[in-house]
Amino acid sequence: MDSKNSQVRIYNESMITFNDIKNGLLAACWFVFLTFPIMVVKVNPYERTIDWRWDNMGYVAITVFVCYLAGRLFLIRKEIKQEKMKGQPQKPKLDWQQLLLSQPRLYLPVLAVILLILLVFPQLFSIYQTNIMITALMYVVLGLGLNIVVGVAGLLDLGYVAFYAVGAYSYALLNLHFDLGFWIVLPIGGLLAASFGIILGFPVLRLRGDYLAIVTLGFGEIIRLILENWNDFSQGPSGISNIPRPGFFGMEMSLNQSISYLYYLMIGMVIFTIFVVNRLQNSRIGRAWFALREDEIACQAMGIDKTRTKLSAFALGAFWAGMVGVIFAAKTTFVNPASFTFLESAIILCIVVLGGMGSIIGVIIAALVLILLPEYLRHFSEYRMLVFGGTLVIMMVFRPRGFISTVRRTYTLDPEMLEGVEK
Repeated sequence: MDSKNSQVRIYNESMITFNDIKNGLLAACWFVFLTFPIMVVKVNPYERTIDWRWDNMGYVAITVFVCYLAGRLFLIRKEIKQEKMKGQPQKPKLDWQQLLLSQPRLYLPVLAVILLILLVFPQLFSIYQTNIMITALMYVVLGLGLNIVVGVAGLLDLGYVAFYAVGAYSYALLNLHFDLGFWIVLPIGGLLAASFGIILGFPVLRLRGDYLAIVTLGFGEIIRLILENWNDFSQGPSGISNIPRPGFFGMEMSLNQSISYLYYLMIGMVIFTIFVVNRLQNSRIGRAWFALREDEIACQAMGIDKTRTKLSAFALGAFWAGMVGVIFAAKTTFVNPASFTFLESAIILCIVVLGGMGSIIGVIIAALVLILLPEYLRHFSEYRMLVFGGTLVIMMVFRPRGFISTVRRTYTLDPEMLEGVEK
């Protein structure tokens, strides 16, 4: 009898209620209000008239209402499934990333196909598409660098763009005043950014959470304002132009050749970054970062040097941002403070959160999606950012832990070993 009542209750709860319909209507009205200036009102400045597109308002309302009910039904079914699974023995979750990487016959063919596509990409697509892909690969490296600080060590950094700016201006200023080339400045820019990361790390050793985020945000704004107002040092808002692109043993290259060369350079940079970051996460310092993220007090109680752990996270994360900054200056041949606003830090942080905190594969996928999606949505014209924002909202609702969430590592003891200890 109880099982029948529980089945009836689950069946009733799986249906859309009147309250859900009411909330769906409220959500539709709210989205209509938010998108009204964009979707409904269209100003014609030449004829000085206003076109009222009321049909768009209906489309928005119906779409939001249907999507809300579909999402609500999905969440209800998910809750019911979890309710049914209560009391039943749970199988241990398998980290499919580790499982995949432990099987060479599974991942080697996939990696070979991806690498082949990347190698022939400049020959198959236009220079414009190659240029976009270079930008996406730069954000992949930036996301992996910030992933060390935020995703692995758990230190919320909203001023990451400051290290990016340090690297870019390092190349611009050293080339302007000392005529140093790209390959010499590339490690110098990374080391200077790492030094700034240590300088930032010392004052914030005692801060966590929101307070740490506010301090790092202020640090990023300080760097930008210094670059914008110190004209004798950084040329101010005018910026620095005519920055040379990277060379190859003194060979003269055309614009198309230099873009292709920079593309292959970024491919090598991404591979190198993935290798180093993966090794760092599996090292002793990587385990200390994960412990710091989970519980700072317990981490310190276990004898881990909290100061060194935090400073190493800031320094290593800033190092990658500095090197990408040097590549950015070489790519654009021009830098000014307007390229290093808070919006850049927000985009890189979105890459880390959307991809999955601490997940290397997730960060790569998120960087490609966040950078390439707005470009390929240009045929939506003024609606492209609306579609882009809606995609992010849907993603965070249904995948709150990111594209690929990391599974917490668990350690089990062999029963035979325990028997030996008891004896």
